[in-house]
Amino acid sequence: MTILQALVLGFVEGLTEFLPISSTGHLTILESAMGFSVDDPDITAFTAIIQVGAVFATLLYFREDLWRIAKAWVFGVLGRGPRDFDYLFGWSVIVGSIPIAIVGLAFKDQIETTLRSLYVVGAALILWSGVMWFADRNGPQDRGERDVTWRDALVIGITQCLALIPGVSRSGATMSAGLLRGFDRVTVTRLSFFLSIPALTAAAILQTVTKYDEISTGVGWGPTITATVTSFVVAYVAVAWLLRYIAKHDYSIFIVYRVALGSLILTLTTAGVLAAT
Repeated sequence: MTILQALVLGFVEGLTEFLPISSTGHLTILESAMGFSVDDPDITAFTAIIQVGAVFATLLYFREDLWRIAKAWVFGVLGRGPRDFDYLFGWSVIVGSIPIAIVGLAFKDQIETTLRSLYVVGAALILWSGVMWFADRNGPQDRGERDVTWRDALVIGITQCLALIPGVSRSGATMSAGLLRGFDRVTVTRLSFFLSIPALTAAAILQTVTKYDEISTGVGWGPTITATVTSFVVAYVAVAWLLRYIAKHDYSIFIVYRVALGSLILTLTTAGVLAAT
């Protein structure tokens, strides 16, 4: 992988990670277009590792909220502070992160091989758009962040597991589930950010430890680090933009884009222009 390719992939990762359009789906498409075999161990590891840049962007952007929640949770567990909303919200994030850890480990091989197909990506982009449209139009949106319970987080966390299918989108899954639980768009977007931190960090650490040699002899750590830093810078801007945008708009623009992209990918793959894997 060249540095230029790494810059492009890092830019796309940072731009798409928190938008409900599937960052893994976009990376799979681009990696295939660049001539990489998308189910090779070093490519799947690269795709997971560079998400750390987006995680760091989230940590920086929400640093005050995260510090307050983490402090309240620790003091609450130790019995040295009030078990208030921040303490309970901390538990909600933990509970909501458990399902994807279990499912991700249980189906790790299938996620890295069978599901890394452009046919899967294209179909998932289109099909999940229907779920997003239904949730966006029918969710009552009469609940806010202070109404989040561990049960809500668990339901949203279970739905987040579907994002292990490239093309579904982790944020698209969590936002849809949150809307159907009655939360407003800003709340489900923020909750999606918070739930991304444990999931993406764990996936990146696992891939770094288990696929270190494959990265070293394949993609290379230079391009991997370059893409990670790029994704951090771009993701920070994307987070700020999305929160402002979603406060005044629905998800229509993302739904239309998903359907158009999914249709294009299925057409090009069927025609043999792009390799499925």
